[in-house]
Amino acid sequence: MSDTMNIEDYLAQGGVLSSPANVPPRYRGELLRLMATFVDSELAGSAGFADTINDAPGIKQRIAAARIVLEKTDHAERVLNVMGTFGADTARYAVHHPWAARVARDADLGATRQGGDMRLSVFHYPLQGWVDAVVMNVLMGRAVGIQLAEFSQVSYAPLAEVFREIAPREARHAELGQEGLIRIVSTEDGRKAAQASVDFWKPRVAASFGQAGSARFETLKRFGLRRRTNEALLADWTAEVDAMLSTLRPN
Repeated sequence: MSDTMNIEDYLAQGGVLSSPANVPPRYRGELLRLMATFVDSELAGSAGFADTINDAPGIKQRIAAARIVLEKTDHAERVLNVMGTFGADTARYAVHHPWAARVARDADLGATRQGGDMRLSVFHYPLQGWVDAVVMNVLMGRAVGIQLAEFSQVSYAPLAEVFREIAPREARHAELGQEGLIRIVSTEDGRKAAQASVDFWKPRVAASFGQAGSARFETLKRFGLRRRTNEALLADWTAEVDAMLSTLRPN
């Protein structure tokens, strides 16, 4: 970076930062918000999915569910370690927090944050059995893949590297979910149960991309923390999910 170039101009032109010492205050705040949202969503998602392990119909499915729970918790820790370099109180994540707490199934949260953490709103809804958990994992797994492709390019290099390391494992979680969903929809009863869960989860996962016309997007783009709009990411997810679900419908 040039000695005479403003840091925000440097970031706006595609610059990359690598140390907490170099970041401007507003950038720091937005970066910590992004990391907290990811960490809290991973911890909440892991806690919710842990409750469904014993609902799995077989040993292989239990192993897959346990792997997802373990790795999501590990991913949260990796990003939390980056937060710690900014002086974040990482110890508060080690004490009791109701990560498994959920609202009523029929609540309508939209994209609104709830409670005392930064999880995405979709992780406030309860899972109802194995089929429901698999469907949610498939739909949210696709969303995470699209979001991580975006986050893997953030202008804070240590965080971008962590997201790039995490992305293949999160992609595998979605693949495990899809393998389970293929088995579920092989029967008529399974298809009906899966469709009911798709109808429930699809709009709630869509809300996790944030509101259209976000007032914060231009700031995030200027800081190199976002590249594509919420609408563009949502459109990619919708197309991807619709194409995937169409292959599971009987001819």
